[in-house]
Amino acid sequence: MLTVAYIGNGKSTNRYHLPYVLVNPHFTVKTIYSRTAGSAWDPIPGVAYVTDIEQVWSDTEIDLVVVCTSSDSHAEFAKAALTAGKNVLVEKLFAESAEEARELFALAAERGLFLQCYQNRRFDSDVLTVQKVIASGVLGDLLEVESHYDYYRPEVPTTLVPTFSTNHAFLLGHGTHTVDQVLSIFGAPKSIHYDVRQLLGVGRLNDYFDLDFSYGTLKVSIKSSYFRVKPRPSFVVYGTKGMFVKESMDRQEEHLKLFYLPGNPGFGIDLPEHYGTLTYYDEAGTYHEEKVVSEVGDYGAIYEGAFQSIVHGATKIVRDEDTIMQLDILATGIRQITGENITR
Repeated sequence: MLTVAYIGNGKSTNRYHLPYVLVNPHFTVKTIYSRTAGSAWDPIPGVAYVTDIEQVWSDTEIDLVVVCTSSDSHAEFAKAALTAGKNVLVEKLFAESAEEARELFALAAERGLFLQCYQNRRFDSDVLTVQKVIASGVLGDLLEVESHYDYYRPEVPTTLVPTFSTNHAFLLGHGTHTVDQVLSIFGAPKSIHYDVRQLLGVGRLNDYFDLDFSYGTLKVSIKSSYFRVKPRPSFVVYGTKGMFVKESMDRQEEHLKLFYLPGNPGFGIDLPEHYGTLTYYDEAGTYHEEKVVSEVGDYGAIYEGAFQSIVHGATKIVRDEDTIMQLDILATGIRQITGENITR
């Protein structure tokens, strides 16, 4: 069993982490640190809530520190935890630059410690289902994959102070998920075309992005917008023999927001109306159209992977090079915030 301490006591810790680690018998949560006492979230019985960070660093029982603070402090806390001899799991964004990430991974390697980014959205049900369909081979050679992450939230870009800030950039917020998903499935691209915009004008919030990853004959696109009254399908996959459309996204977040937590019947599981549609021609030229039962998503897989890596030496689920590449891609996109279309 690994003993865990959390840095941060907000939504990230309480909504996206604790519900999974509390039901995993490989972990016990000992300490939660925040700069100030009190929280909107109910305290967990048996957990120590502290405001002195030294109580985390000096506690020899703590095996794993999970950093869930604002992204501009992630690297600072990760470095301090590694220096204190702790294994570390860091929320997104992992660091503020690829170079900063390289320094952290070098420090972890020097001290023989586990350090990884918390890329839980690799375990969305729609992502897992798309991978299952691709692996089946029924689509033939892949030609194009589209991933959409849409909202209709005009109040966000219209009410924020009309000065661009990377703290509120849509690309850094939701691109952290979709860029990582692409890298985890398809690996490093040959090139990337960027279209990162401020739909309300120069100097306003980055509220749109469209990145095309080139893998030779295959193009993988990630597209997101705050101004989609009706969202596009979560995934559309085209091959030489057919296509697959998954309209709806993973339901774990939907249930977490309702405090319907892991361990409850049906948590995060798609209903038949959420299943994707597979359309293809088989080897005999026969046309097929059928529903594909969704894979079950599980953000807790990141924690199980961390346990296997720390205790048994298993390969990390999120490779260091994936995290570094993702940060480099996001930084390149932000540099094009004027809306200019460029290719990297």
